[in-house]
Amino acid sequence: MTETDDEHEGTRLQKVLAQAGIASRRASEQLIRDGRVEVNGELVTEQGRRVDPEKDEIRVDGSRIPTARRHVYTVLNKPRGVVSTMDDPEGRETLSDYIDRRNVRLFHVGRLDTETEGLIILTNDGEFAHRLAHPSYEVPKTYVAQVLGQVSPHTLKRIQRGITLEDGPVRPDKVKVMQTLPDATLLQITLHEGRNRVVRRMMEAFGHPVQKLTRIAVGPVRLGRLQPGEMRDLTHEELGKLLDLVGM
Repeated sequence: MTETDDEHEGTRLQKVLAQAGIASRRASEQLIRDGRVEVNGELVTEQGRRVDPEKDEIRVDGSRIPTARRHVYTVLNKPRGVVSTMDDPEGRETLSDYIDRRNVRLFHVGRLDTETEGLIILTNDGEFAHRLAHPSYEVPKTYVAQVLGQVSPHTLKRIQRGITLEDGPVRPDKVKVMQTLPDATLLQITLHEGRNRVVRRMMEAFGHPVQKLTRIAVGPVRLGRLQPGEMRDLTHEELGKLLDLVGM
């Protein structure tokens, strides 16, 4: 069979698993024999099954396996002071100053305001970006906020109950005190809101304006030890979980 025929009829499942870095072809065949591989919700035990890596949903031991794709999925630790755009008429530093070295056109999923640092996802997969940013998929985002003053237990409960801002109600999925300082409090706040400056506006409304804000996670993707200005590709596990979250 020619390569053209192979592409037309699909690619053998064990080859797709090997290309995804799951295991060697021989080990992938064993995974199939052991009944550990599903394609579109169907358990596959026979060898030679052909799949479309771009469309079929493949799982090993229940975990989504993002197959080899023509798109790029990366994460940047955006430094404070960098504008979340690809160009700026005022000449300020932008995301493009960090991603131009990739030699591929990427665009950002959502934004962080200029004074907020932390995790921002970049990709050239338009459908993925649209879904990840859309509020209907409710992808959680986690921040560490240093706020002015000491947040009392009573105020913490009020924050957890939520508040109505000028553009509608906002209620965190989770908020906890990480550390109390002499004149400030470190809070970890998780919410699925994507509105402009929502964490800053919420904390201002509670009388504890934000002094420093860092986004440390989007869904299963965590900032970890990535330093400001550094980039990395999403792991297979991260991408697989995000594809599940946005229904792709």
